Parts: sequence; structure tokens; C-alpha cells
Amino acid sequence: MSNFGGWSHIKLFDPEVKKICLELRPEMEKKIGTVFKIFFPVVYSSQLVAGTNYMFKVLVDADGDGVCVHALIFQPLPCTGNKPNMTEFQYPKSVDDPLIPLEHLQK
Repeated sequence: MSNFGGWSHIKLFDPEVKKICLELRPEMEKKIGTVFKIFFPVVYSSQLVAGTNYMFKVLVDADGDGVCVHALIFQPLPCTGNKPNMTEFQYPKSVDDPLIPLEHLQK
């Protein structure tokens, strides 16, 4: 996990964070307006706030073009009873594009 307010280094998905990503696939598809051919979580970064911000890189193109979604996910504190949700996204992104938290979230 990152220091409070700071973003972690880019890392591979662990099972817990991957589960969050997979659960949000329908929301991502709806907000972006497409049904993805594949949905493969690649890497992520996290930021500890009053909850957790995640920046996910997800490979969504099966045609070999390397098209990805960069999605900002907010996971509220468990005591709120609220579920994680996608607050912002960048699409399309290349698999080679660096996963950089949105400028207004950088500290």
C-alpha cells in the first residue's frame, strides 16, 4: 500500500485487487459504451485516502492492437457500506502508455 495521499509504485494485480477490477467490468463497459472482447487486468497503482484510489490498466482488445483502459477506481472505507466505483477513465490507451495517475490526483 502507499503512504497516505501518495501513489504506490506500479505493481501486478494481487487476487483481492483483481477481484475489484473484474467486478467493475460491467460499469466500465457501460460508461465507455462498448463490450470488451477481453478484459485482462495488467498492472495497477494505489493511493490511500479516506478509502483507496486505484489506477488500473486493463487490456481490452483481442485483435493484437494492445488497446487498454486506464480506470480510476475509488474503494470507500468498509464502514461506509458502499461499493467500489469507477470515477474516471482514459480510453483508448496503448499497452505501452505509462500508467500515470490523473494529474489532479498526483501528490
